Amino acid sequence: MASQRRAAPPRGRRPRGSPRHMGRGSGGAELGMAVPPGRCPDCPGPEPGGGGGESPAVPHLGIAVDEGDVLPGALRLMRELRPGWEPARVKTKLFTDGITNKLVACYTDEGMADAVLVRVYGRKTELFVDRETELRNFQVLRAHGCAPDLYCAFQNGLCYQFLPGIALGPHHVRDPHIFRLVAQEMARVHAIHANGSLPKPILWQKLHKYLTLVKTDLSPKVSNPSLQQDVPSLEMLEHELAWMKETLSQLGSPIVLCHNDLLCKNIIYDGTREHVRFIDYEYTGYNYQAFDIGNHFNEFAGVKEVDYRLYPSKETQLQWLRSYLQAYKQLTQGDGGGVGVSEEELEALYVQVNKFSLASHFLWACWGLIQDKYSTIDFNFLRYAKLRFKQYFKMKPVVTALQISK
Repeated sequence: MASQRRAAPPRGRRPRGSPRHMGRGSGGAELGMAVPPGRCPDCPGPEPGGGGGESPAVPHLGIAVDEGDVLPGALRLMRELRPGWEPARVKTKLFTDGITNKLVACYTDEGMADAVLVRVYGRKTELFVDRETELRNFQVLRAHGCAPDLYCAFQNGLCYQFLPGIALGPHHVRDPHIFRLVAQEMARVHAIHANGSLPKPILWQKLHKYLTLVKTDLSPKVSNPSLQQDVPSLEMLEHELAWMKETLSQLGSPIVLCHNDLLCKNIIYDGTREHVRFIDYEYTGYNYQAFDIGNHFNEFAGVKEVDYRLYPSKETQLQWLRSYLQAYKQLTQGDGGGVGVSEEELEALYVQVNKFSLASHFLWACWGLIQDKYSTIDFNFLRYAKLRFKQYFKMKPVVTALQISK
């Protein structure tokens, strides 16, 4: 996540027309990718102007950028990456709303067509992000035309291509035209195959890791009655995690390559090409299909002022899920024209998605508690964590009652 989990503070807002290359900005794909960074023959071609074929090795520059003052380091990186740029002509734009990492764009073209994004990892984010795995995932997605060009890695960050378009907001993701594009793009990512291996879902490893961090580093806070209001006890957290693992793992949701952090600002809509692309791959990894979708539906509630009344209605979800299933089946079952989606398939996925949305609330609530201790970014992480726990317990009896028809 390169940017934010938030409740009221800005999670990753940016000016319209600039991608928020700062997702939530910290959970990592802790499992190694089963896919090498080469193209698979069954996938769509790369974007125009992007590199097809095998992904080239990513240069590693021995430069560290000061998290507290990123501009000097960013300009030093440009001297290496863009030696033809006259230093006096280089402009910078600092994006200030990320809540995990710091982000600056360097460019010479007024329209930012040549912009290079410099993302500096936030303090202590290595606790929950495996940066080597993030780099491999970035390359895999790029090889399949699902990510921007990656220019280099440096000691504490990445430089990559600026994607033209607007970062979506809660009103965009409810628009049927745009949400169909989002559903189809998610299907495209999910269809990237594991080259014959049977990957395990990252969810349980990640949740256990977060809960361990909460227990070891934050137990005084979680045990302090004055701070504990709306924060469950450690014993309750353990109990809920065990219940989720027992319940959700039996739902039969396929394991696919997931983004795992598809908040609105991690989706860039290019109205010229009429497509969307996802950004920020810190949490990318193999996971339950229904988790990725349920996590995205939770994000309909927004990021600045969270409002769960914006969670999509069943009617909207079924429209979204139908678009997704049509695209996913077409990509994974060959290119035969009319791929049908049965009502049974649709209803089963709807139930799985809404049950897995609980795990999304739980995960980002724990994440908020950890960030509350370590992050130097001005954001009320504790408030955010409390909101997510509250929604988890509110929705648990509702989604538990949902049943998949036999």
